[in-house]
Amino acid sequence: MLILLPPSEGKAAPGRGRRLDLDTLSSRSLTAARARVLDALVELCERDPDEAARVLSVPRTQLDLVGLNARAATAPTARADAVYTGVLYDALGLPSLPTAARRRASSRVAITSSLFGLVRPGDRIPAYRLSGDASLPGLGPVAGVWREALGPAVTEAMGRGLLVDLRSGTYAAFWRPPAELAGRVATVRVLHEVDGRRQVVSHFNKATKGRLVRALLEDGGDPRTPARLAELLGDLGWTVELDEPSKTGTRLDVVVSEV
Repeated sequence: MLILLPPSEGKAAPGRGRRLDLDTLSSRSLTAARARVLDALVELCERDPDEAARVLSVPRTQLDLVGLNARAATAPTARADAVYTGVLYDALGLPSLPTAARRRASSRVAITSSLFGLVRPGDRIPAYRLSGDASLPGLGPVAGVWREALGPAVTEAMGRGLLVDLRSGTYAAFWRPPAELAGRVATVRVLHEVDGRRQVVSHFNKATKGRLVRALLEDGGDPRTPARLAELLGDLGWTVELDEPSKTGTRLDVVVSEV
């Protein structure tokens, strides 16, 4: 099973640690694409910080983020599971998982990244600011770079198991499962139900996905189909409704009344 997560906009900047080495990251097939995006981002932020802030939609009160990007190639790094923060990652709590569950996370969890394409929890990366819808001078949309490069890396990471795709729409555009993988792809939508009415609420969506992934890692089960995943989540106490299979996978609706 491969659980594919979105990144977080907020990141914890490591205070110390060795500098970035692209050759040590997992999914080595992405090294060339990573170098292209990294070089374009660093060049922009070094050359013209004001233009970089505009291109990257960095608020004037957070211009330090441009400097963070300018130093990305030489800044201290830390494990990705310590760099990514925010509602989903707080609820998931990768660093606090029991030993066996954390070991599973190292092989079953991957994070989509605008800068690195795909990273594992143990990959050492710096903090950075680059949204999935950004377009860099001389490179173009970063989503376009990853649409060309990401497919083989995700397919290899999946192996023969199930893909649990928890990415948001922006990052789902980096790679879409081909029809031949659809039977092994499950996407998850979180619905907040109040007084019989259901809606998607960002905070509930992120927090629930984090808790859901933590529960899967702690349980250790390895479902091979979307239906088996729905069954396992039901056994773990979640309310799950299984949609009809489509050419891109099967959607699971997880219904919650409180976070």
